[in-house]
Amino acid sequence: MKIRRKKGFFSISAVAKMFSVHQQTVRLYEKQGLISPKRSSGNTRLFSEEDIDQLEEVIYLTHEMGINLAGVEMILRLKKQIKKMQNEMNKIFDTTQQELEQETEKSKEIVQSSYQRLLQLKNKEEQSTKPSTQSSKQTNTQEKEDPAVDIDNWEIEYED
Repeated sequence: MKIRRKKGFFSISAVAKMFSVHQQTVRLYEKQGLISPKRSSGNTRLFSEEDIDQLEEVIYLTHEMGINLAGVEMILRLKKQIKKMQNEMNKIFDTTQQELEQETEKSKEIVQSSYQRLLQLKNKEEQSTKPSTQSSKQTNTQEKEDPAVDIDNWEIEYED
């Protein structure tokens, strides 16, 4: 049995201490829409792990990289769009892969049935050109010797 850890929430004072910033800075980031902590019934800010990760990124961009709040907002918006586009592309790739596998299977079935049909035509031709007793023995022998065709290992030889 897997034990799940309860998700904890942090107060604004704990978060501010965690990143060595003033509480007012955290409030400013929230006012700008860069972070969105939950609120308790008493309207106290409750920061989840995801909120803390987001705040860490905002603080890195503003304090370490020197990017202003408008730039941070644009970066976060673009990252969100990129993630959405990546998810859409992954879905398209998965769908295309499934369709390709289905088409491959259909093609293999068509080749297999075409091979069987050609084999039948060849046997009929041989039966019509040889005496009836000898051809029936040869047909029976050929049917026993012809296992299922492995079309993955076929090689095509071309005449010059």
